[in-house]
Amino acid sequence: MKKGNLRVLLALMATLLLLVPSSVLAFQVGDLSVGGAMRANYTIGDYYDGTDDGKGPTRDEKDGGTFTLDTFRINLDYEHNNWLAKVEYRFYEDYNMLHTGWIGYNFSDDSQIQVGVNRVPFGPGAWGVSQSWMFDQHYYVGLSDDMDLGVKYSKSVNNLALDFAYYAASEGDWYGDSEDAARYSYDVVDESGDGYEEEHQFNARAIYTLENDNFTTDLGVSLQYGMLDSNGQQDDGDHYAGSVHATTFIGNLTIAPQLTYYKYDVDNEQPLGTDKLVRFGAYDYTTAVAAEAYVAALSVSYKVETPQFDWLDYVLPYVEYSSIIKEEDKILGDNVNDSDMFIVGAAWANGGWYIYTDLAMSNGNDFVGTESGWERMGRNSDDEWEYRGNINFGYYF
Repeated sequence: MKKGNLRVLLALMATLLLLVPSSVLAFQVGDLSVGGAMRANYTIGDYYDGTDDGKGPTRDEKDGGTFTLDTFRINLDYEHNNWLAKVEYRFYEDYNMLHTGWIGYNFSDDSQIQVGVNRVPFGPGAWGVSQSWMFDQHYYVGLSDDMDLGVKYSKSVNNLALDFAYYAASEGDWYGDSEDAARYSYDVVDESGDGYEEEHQFNARAIYTLENDNFTTDLGVSLQYGMLDSNGQQDDGDHYAGSVHATTFIGNLTIAPQLTYYKYDVDNEQPLGTDKLVRFGAYDYTTAVAAEAYVAALSVSYKVETPQFDWLDYVLPYVEYSSIIKEEDKILGDNVNDSDMFIVGAAWANGGWYIYTDLAMSNGNDFVGTESGWERMGRNSDDEWEYRGNINFGYYF
């Protein structure tokens, strides 16, 4: 489908969904549930002002920000006896990709197996510690909400939840302009044709739940090891990561810290010309990331029930901070800076509607401002703080 036609189709779908009431939900066809979502996005911040050279409106505050269609997605959920399956496919304006696609089985001992493109068990939950639309820095280095192709086995024993997984490869490249980055989650990608790509990854995660009358805490540890297949003259590589994390619930208050160490062992003869950086890609875009670092993150949120408002089910304010902490003297030399991101915002829910309102500030995230350039999760030489105001309107059905 041509991009112009896809834009028109998505715009029509967005218009229709904005007119439907919040009570419209997925529909059922036998054991198959069919649903999806439509999201639109408004962004304003420290972005390059393209109007000076005729490029039209941009996200820059001088232009008043930009309102764009974000995502249209289709969800299929199947369950029959002990068998189940999930598929999610996403359309963006200029690219589209498979997000989820697996078949599973629920065993009688409360364990489950998933085979296909599924979420890697690393970190405290599906989206790491984050409650925001922007996620935290774990996501941008492939250690949160990562979808890969493989087999995952999950089992609960009393208060202990265990996950073990093997992934033969990443979820792969789908349809976009890039060579290898039209995908949802961040992976090592071979954009040049002679770089690295992920294969043979192993994951293990354990989360133990502590409970008393005042609070509940999920204490966890995650481990990951995988290979990097070379398509060029450089040697094959590998990578590993370890993380400790906790999620504490005190009434409606949630406090979630996480500390992670990761390392990508790559050859300096790779296309980037150094063993201190690795090429990552997602959303039809690639970036250079520090090959070794700690990632620290903290999210604090509070769910406010709103029974007094017919138009609002609840609001979830949150404050989040995360940082890619690089060991300057041994990783990237003197001209390197940590990559920090701070987010304050809230999520607003009503029926099928879920709206994020975020203010993000960062000195090292490629999606928060562009005035200081790109690839700020690598060396981050400029170390300039920039901001992004973001409102994401999502209707889920």
